[in-house]
Amino acid sequence: MFSTPLQRRQTIIFVLGWLAYASTYLLRKPLGVVKTDLETSLSIGKTQLGWLDTALLLPYAVMQMLLGPLGDRFGPRRTFGVCLLMSALSMGTFGHWSNFWTFCVLLFINGTAQAQCWPNCIKCLGSWYPDSVRNSMFGMFGTCAFAGGIMGTSLAVYLQTTYSWRSAFFLPSVIVAILGAVVLMFFTTPDEQDVEIPGKLQSGTASKSSGNTTWLQMWKIPMLPEVAVAVFCLKVVRYCMYMWLPMYLLNALKYTKAQAGMFSTTFEIGGVLGSAAIGIVIDRYFKGRSLTGTCYSIALSAVSLLAFYLTSTWGIVFNTVFMFLAGVFNCGPDSILGGSIPNELGEMDGRNAAAAAVGLVNGFGSVGTFLEGPVIGMISANYGWSGMFYLMIGLSGLGALAVLRAMSIYNKRQGKIPDAIPLKMEDVA
Repeated sequence: MFSTPLQRRQTIIFVLGWLAYASTYLLRKPLGVVKTDLETSLSIGKTQLGWLDTALLLPYAVMQMLLGPLGDRFGPRRTFGVCLLMSALSMGTFGHWSNFWTFCVLLFINGTAQAQCWPNCIKCLGSWYPDSVRNSMFGMFGTCAFAGGIMGTSLAVYLQTTYSWRSAFFLPSVIVAILGAVVLMFFTTPDEQDVEIPGKLQSGTASKSSGNTTWLQMWKIPMLPEVAVAVFCLKVVRYCMYMWLPMYLLNALKYTKAQAGMFSTTFEIGGVLGSAAIGIVIDRYFKGRSLTGTCYSIALSAVSLLAFYLTSTWGIVFNTVFMFLAGVFNCGPDSILGGSIPNELGEMDGRNAAAAAVGLVNGFGSVGTFLEGPVIGMISANYGWSGMFYLMIGLSGLGALAVLRAMSIYNKRQGKIPDAIPLKMEDVA
């Protein structure tokens, strides 16, 4: 099936990383599914529900930026595996509690643990693949986030409707703990296996002095701030869909509880297709110009969200089509802007700072996800659901403008810094 031992190793690492990172959503998605139960059975109001989002997403954002160098210092295998185990331990007993502040503490620990999962997945995977296929590989790998979201929601809905909302956390925690143990044993880098990857311009043998690059110096890397702003906008919209779409469908469009939970996965199904396709589309039709392709995609996501809201009362067929398209165009650029680009920028000039760069971009992007909770809660309470949708449409437009600015910077610096996309080897010969 595999022509070389290297391809066999690459496939094992890709599949393990895909499954392990997808599993993190088994412990993120139940919160959005059980919000209505928390509101009715425990009398937790909408504003407090928003703060539960923040309890999970605030440490997820901040700790990505502050703890990003851990993966560069201790290696992605150890960091990723330990964080998965911590996440599982924090959420295993969530359903046994009824206190708002206890929920906040457990969600805070979960968010802190999960903060280092994506950066270290990206660091390890990036070390296994040549630069010429990095864009397409990260696009395919990005499907794990959206497939994981679908699996997380589906499992939570099943456990919620079959048993109770309190049963939606223990089984996912067991699954994540098992995968964490497997990661600790097998999620190795080429350096750990003494393997050389043909075609890598920056190999795993780059300088080990990543600690010399400060947080402020990372921000001075050209295009990195613009990419971070774009990821910020995309993640606000994405997590708003994760956390509030089931409640919108239930309350505003009068779906049943099961229908609302399952239909909300339409956005993520679109995300799976968008993430898988964007790397191939960019390489084939945009000749590797990732910023141009992602700019178009983000703009189309704004159009799709507007169309969904304007046709929301037209029935489930229109709801499905436009929510699917919103998922395709919003989630598609995520693995490129949040994975491929910062990973390459972190490796430039001999830096061993791929995990730190990815953590910085995604951490800043995730700042929007913890602001999303209370902001959307207050907007929906005071201005209705229309305010929520128009805010998401505006943020999508802002994200497109940020990428447009990054394109402008690239055009001015062409020949000095790559378009954060692997060049063909003959181009650098």
